[in-house]
Amino acid sequence: MAAALAARQSALCTGVHCSITLLERQRSSGSKIRISGGGKCNVTHRGTPAELLEKGFLRSKERRFLRHALYAFSNAHLLALLRSRGVECSERADGKIFPVSGDALSVVAAFEGLLRDAAVKQHFSGRVRSVERKGELFIVNTEAASFSGDAVIIATGGVSYSHTGTTGDGLRIARSFGHTLNRLSPALAPLYTIKSPPSSLCGLSLRSIGFIATGGGMRLERQGDLLFTHRGFSGPAVLSLSRDIADLSSQSGQVVHLFADLFPGQRVEELEAHLFQQGRKRGSQMVRKFLQSCPLAPQGGNFALAVHGTIPTALIPLLMQQSALEVDVTWSTLGREKRLSLLAVLKAFPLGIVREVPLEQGEVSAGGVALNEINPKRMESRIVPNLFLCGELLDYAGEIGGFNLQAAFSTGWMAGNNALYPAQE
Repeated sequence: MAAALAARQSALCTGVHCSITLLERQRSSGSKIRISGGGKCNVTHRGTPAELLEKGFLRSKERRFLRHALYAFSNAHLLALLRSRGVECSERADGKIFPVSGDALSVVAAFEGLLRDAAVKQHFSGRVRSVERKGELFIVNTEAASFSGDAVIIATGGVSYSHTGTTGDGLRIARSFGHTLNRLSPALAPLYTIKSPPSSLCGLSLRSIGFIATGGGMRLERQGDLLFTHRGFSGPAVLSLSRDIADLSSQSGQVVHLFADLFPGQRVEELEAHLFQQGRKRGSQMVRKFLQSCPLAPQGGNFALAVHGTIPTALIPLLMQQSALEVDVTWSTLGREKRLSLLAVLKAFPLGIVREVPLEQGEVSAGGVALNEINPKRMESRIVPNLFLCGELLDYAGEIGGFNLQAAFSTGWMAGNNALYPAQE
């Protein structure tokens, strides 16, 4: 949709008369927008383009590729476009930006109105079967009709949430033109473990903890919220690290172990000193009682402030069990060896072994068309002139927080803006 709007704007600015046709596989537009942010549509993230690139795209190759697009059509441009159709947005404390209405349909309606104003011809319920190059024209064949054009933009998404229509059609078409497809993998996905978490922990959330994955001599880590599910784990920290974990676990024979650091802001020595001090001050206090009132992920070593709440009661028995501590042990009877055992568990509570990172459950998919085959200043294929590719079918994936939608709008806008004109030699 962004590509079609940009193409029309470019045509109007230069006085070029052209027909713009948008082929949509689904019965209505904006399927991914409709489900974004739980139906509230986390449309983008606050910050300058440089800040969005730094925070939202952690792989340097992908940041370099997206730089031109995010500067050419930034979050400010997107919000101004929505505002022109009466959709006001507001940002949350974490930087995520949503429509004030709290309804993703308002964003879809805005784009639908813009497309009507731009006289974009839309065809729904028409799956593209093939795209062919015949001389200077492209022939696009759907299940019911054929279309021809001087330029084609493929903006079909990857393979995440296939029920929205993203079943890899664009990837197949790109490959038919000779493009390289890098291995598809999940991103922003939950993790399933070999042994499911205890049912008593299902639905439990740990805020701002350290989430750790180890395997093959590597250690991966994020800090954020973690959610226990009936099959494994989810939450921002898990989703953020899922792509790297999928890459690690796909390596032959690699076993990936998961851990939670309940005190990510404290070094081991600092936490040990606090536990030792606790034992001296309150020798008769049972350790489990201390844990129940202990702040989770305390900031700056201040154990008096429970900014992120306290360690959940349901987790305490497992902490004691993993530390091999009796349920009624007190600080005065806790020897150094047992104290060190507790310390180790608090800094690396075992969560299990990864069984699967489900591709179909990922909010986006990584992998896809190799970035070095696309001109990042135009989103044009380096293999086939006047063939443009944008969005999730390209081999990049952003963090949770609106970054992927912004990248889709930005790369789509750049593709549309350049589709009318051949590249300058």
